[in-house]
Amino acid sequence: MDGLTWFGLFAVSAMLLAYALEDRSHWFVLCFAVACALGSIYGFLQGAWPFGLVEAVWSVVVLKRWRQRVSQDCGEALK
Repeated sequence: MDGLTWFGLFAVSAMLLAYALEDRSHWFVLCFAVACALGSIYGFLQGAWPFGLVEAVWSVVVLKRWRQRVSQDCGEALK
């Protein structure tokens, strides 16, 4: 396997792991967003721009979810 394939394997594996652990902490939600961004970079580098585009959009969606989760966690800590 070449370097690009290893990078893609890492990005997708990180997405899977972070998604599975999302309920444990808002930090895993952030890790999921970063992993989606890495998946997007991989898609564009590989030449699969639809995959890269979808992963970029998904990364933005997850970042918004992370911000909501941080606000929620901070609100609960103040109670």
